[in-house]
Formats: sequence, C-alpha cells, structure tokens
Amino acid sequence: MALILGISGSPRRGGNSEILLRQILSAAAENGHDAEAVSLRAYDFSPCRGCERCRRSRACDGLRDGMQLIYPLVRKAQGLVLISPTHNYNVSALMKAFIDRLYCFYDFAAERPGPWSSRLAGQGRRALIAAVAEQPGREGLGVVMPAMRLPLEALGYEVMGELIAPGVFAAGQVRKQPETMARARSLGEELARALA
Repeated sequence: MALILGISGSPRRGGNSEILLRQILSAAAENGHDAEAVSLRAYDFSPCRGCERCRRSRACDGLRDGMQLIYPLVRKAQGLVLISPTHNYNVSALMKAFIDRLYCFYDFAAERPGPWSSRLAGQGRRALIAAVAEQPGREGLGVVMPAMRLPLEALGYEVMGELIAPGVFAAGQVRKQPETMARARSLGEELARALA
C-alpha cells in the first residue's frame, strides 16, 4: 500500500482545486492506497532563497519553516498529485514556492554547470498534474502544465496523467462539469493501479 500525496496550491479554502484533488485522492484511497492532502496555504513557508546550503547538506536547512513538515511526506509518498489554479498564465505563487523548495533533492557535481541527479529518481514514483482556470480553453492555462510537469520529470517522477478544468472560477463550479469530475476520479484510479 503506497502513500499518495496531494498538494493543492490554491489560496482559497474549499475551491475548485481542492474539490478535484479530493476526487482524485478518494478514488486512489478506494483502490487500496493511503492518500493525504496538503493545502499549501495552511503552511507558513518561504520561497527558495538560493542559499545553496542544500548542495552540501542534502537537505533544506537554510530555511526552517513549514516545508520541514512537508518534506517527510514527499520522501515517503510513491504517488504525487499537484493541482494549481491558474494565476497570470502560471501556477500560483504557493505552488511555485513549493516546487522550488524541492531543489534540495538534487545532487550536483562540483563543476558548474555540471551533471546532477535527483535522490527521488529511480524509485518508481508516479505523478498527476491538474490545473483550474477561469478562462475557457487550454490557452487560458498559459504555462501552468509545463511549470509542474517539467520539474517533476527532472526529479524522477513519471507524470502519467494531466487534468485541466478551464472555464471555472466560482467556488464549487467544477462540480457542474461531470466530465471533469469523472476524469479526476479516473486519474486517481489509474494512479492507484500504477502503484499497486
């Protein structure tokens, strides 16, 4: 039984991002896995300040904040789900700060630029990414999906599915998109099967 960790980058409580995340995680849990949701807005943490201490210590010890509570969950989870609302054609500031703080999982050679590797790679980790956008159509998402997918792939995750929910803004509005809700459930089931 694997842990599947869901990370919501929404600053709004009970909004569309969290509804979709709950749908994904509940489907995964019903298929025999532990599922835990983290709402980044509930944690007091700072963006990466580029101190580079983690290159030596292999841990983010330059900042002692709420991320220290999330790191053990990231290390333990075989499955990861990232969901963010679209803010200015990109992920939310909370999601961007979270992704940047995963930098401490990289190992770098002494030369710069030089080779690097991820301590999360080679362990069969799988991920899903999802985004909500007020504007209709995929173009309204801007760079949200690659902003999540590319860092996860670099860290060693297989991103096995994507979910977009364009044209929703009011809290709970995504429930009126039955295809989106069904897709969220299906992705949760697929992630659970992949980690079985």
